[in-house]
Amino acid sequence: MGLDLDEDALEFSKSRLAFFGERVIVVKENFRNIKSVLSQQSSRAVQGILLDLGVSSYQIDEPTKGFSFQTDEMLDMRMDRRQNVDAKHIVNQYDEQALVDILWMYGEEKHSRRIAKTIVQRRMEQSIETTGQLAALIEKTVGRQFLNKTLARVFQAIRIEVNNEMENLRQALKDCVDVLNPGGRLVIISYHSLEDRLVKYAFRAASAESIPSGNKIIPDTPLKPVLNMLTRKPVTASEEEKAVNPRSRSAKLRAAEKVQ
Repeated sequence: MGLDLDEDALEFSKSRLAFFGERVIVVKENFRNIKSVLSQQSSRAVQGILLDLGVSSYQIDEPTKGFSFQTDEMLDMRMDRRQNVDAKHIVNQYDEQALVDILWMYGEEKHSRRIAKTIVQRRMEQSIETTGQLAALIEKTVGRQFLNKTLARVFQAIRIEVNNEMENLRQALKDCVDVLNPGGRLVIISYHSLEDRLVKYAFRAASAESIPSGNKIIPDTPLKPVLNMLTRKPVTASEEEKAVNPRSRSAKLRAAEKVQ
């Protein structure tokens, strides 16, 4: 069973996997709703789950998606075109402090205040409609040195906010563990530090054998672990893979097995 919100990804998958017939089910749904999807399919538990997080190469490269700063396209960034809030709405409607918070929390962008202030000043004169306009505005604010990294962080932050990615991941982590059979495995590929941090802490909490008391006199509270971590450190792409697929350089894979 495959879950995705992007219509193009769903159609591609249906075509590519048509050979398997009814053995493969493709569903237009957010992975945070895995419990309800499984219940609708008369299934309440699974043996394995793979979450491939973030934006796909196709979404970055396809101009109509509005994800990339490499070309001038309409600001969008919605993975699910049914939702109303897109990147253009955030850039033109969020107040300055909200923009600062997003750029700092989701992009870890050190120029967040300057960039937010410039965005608000510019949109008072003219609406910011395209990725090219936003990229040019950022370049004017921070200069050309390390510009691509700044652009990547800003666009990432806006994309995460558009798609509510961090909250979706928090909910999915909890529910994926719940629906796994004992011995079932959860494998997650993340592409930036915020995602990887959430996964790491969730796995660590679910595999903990005790809660430290923080006091030398009071004993720790014992716990029964739910997961057994299979990757103490994230698995990353080899140099050979990076050479063939440069976008794999940021990928980190973590895996865990359900023990109860």
